Amino acid sequence: MQTQHLTDLTDILSAPVKRSLSDEVVVRLRDAIVNAKIAPGERLREEILASSMGVSRGPVREAIQRLEREGLVIIHPNRGATVARLSREDLDEVYSLRRSLERLAIREAIRKADADHIGQMSALVDEMAASSAVSITPQLAADLDIRFHEALVESTGHKRLIRTWMDLRPQIHLFLLSRTVANPDFREHLVRSHTDILNAIKERNEARGLAIIDDHLKGAYVRVMNSYPPK
Repeated sequence: MQTQHLTDLTDILSAPVKRSLSDEVVVRLRDAIVNAKIAPGERLREEILASSMGVSRGPVREAIQRLEREGLVIIHPNRGATVARLSREDLDEVYSLRRSLERLAIREAIRKADADHIGQMSALVDEMAASSAVSITPQLAADLDIRFHEALVESTGHKRLIRTWMDLRPQIHLFLLSRTVANPDFREHLVRSHTDILNAIKERNEARGLAIIDDHLKGAYVRVMNSYPPK
């Protein structure tokens, strides 16, 4: 059983390249978690992960600690680490903080976004439309979605806003993936809602932009919450 699990992880977590060793281990573990290749609740065994990636246990231990700070991993005293499962309370906190950050981002982007920033967001909306017209996986939808919002936040030039949003990014990614998995109609909302956000920025219409971002984020939140069993 353990041999089979090691083989599966080896396929998911190939040997690190380019980045510093510790950073590469973090990136590969984070990608495996946010793309649901390592499931919520699954135990993260240092020795198996280290063997899968061809590294020592030190960088793996450091990566697990960093991912705990990002909210993707839970370290249990005397019981090791597991992949975090977003609770209702987690979703509430991610949603409320993200709403505050992205309302600020809309205000700042409407004042500061230049042609390059708008072009980057437009290209992502075009990619959403092209992918949705053929076939788009929940993983690709979540990836395009978070890249759009990252571009939105970066267009503000607000360093502390960007830093705070990037700290929350991995949990937002899980939130987006949960939304698309829970709701197969996500294709209908993906292009339309991001087009509306982009148009508000182009028109420099703050009131419309704030109303749209509120509706956009609330809709995603409600879809995920509706997928949870009743309390």
